[in-house]
Amino acid sequence: MVSERSDPASEEEKSPPPKLLLHLLLEAKGWVRALGSSSCDISPLLKDPAAFKALIDLLEDHLRASFPKIDFIAGLDSRGFLIGPPLAQRLGIGFVLIRKKGKLPGPTESVSYALEYGKAELEIQSDAVEPGQKIVIIDDLLATGGTMCAACELLKRLKAEILECLVVIELKLLKGSEKLQSIPFYSLLQYE
Repeated sequence: MVSERSDPASEEEKSPPPKLLLHLLLEAKGWVRALGSSSCDISPLLKDPAAFKALIDLLEDHLRASFPKIDFIAGLDSRGFLIGPPLAQRLGIGFVLIRKKGKLPGPTESVSYALEYGKAELEIQSDAVEPGQKIVIIDDLLATGGTMCAACELLKRLKAEILECLVVIELKLLKGSEKLQSIPFYSLLQYE
């Protein structure tokens, strides 16, 4: 269950910049760098505490407004590990790892998937979630959608309820969100 904010602030203090303002700030300040047509780099955003806080504020506000009950945030290896834990902590819920093959201890579920340049495998611990638990999957970027689809497959095998796939940036030109089909998807920023 998502907990109430423990530190209610005045509307002025807690109001994050709107999505458009964040988008303009990200570009103007160089907090997001385009790396060709198939990737973006959020490293500059992570280096700026105010920008990172604004990002987490926006994601928290979105999830609180969208879902009254979330059991876990599941983060994708590796940048989902940077965004997911502070977000889960703000919501008062747990965080689950979805990692590259061979990185998790104990029994795991794994799935192989195609990348634009080869194949890869993702894993989740077999006891990471219980059937019916409500999960939001998070990552920094959605490109072709292969990794996100693989993560969804893992959680479906564990009989979790996927509430949403959430990313900071979607590269719309690559049409990754179309592969998610019936799974709800939300991105803060879209680049053509």
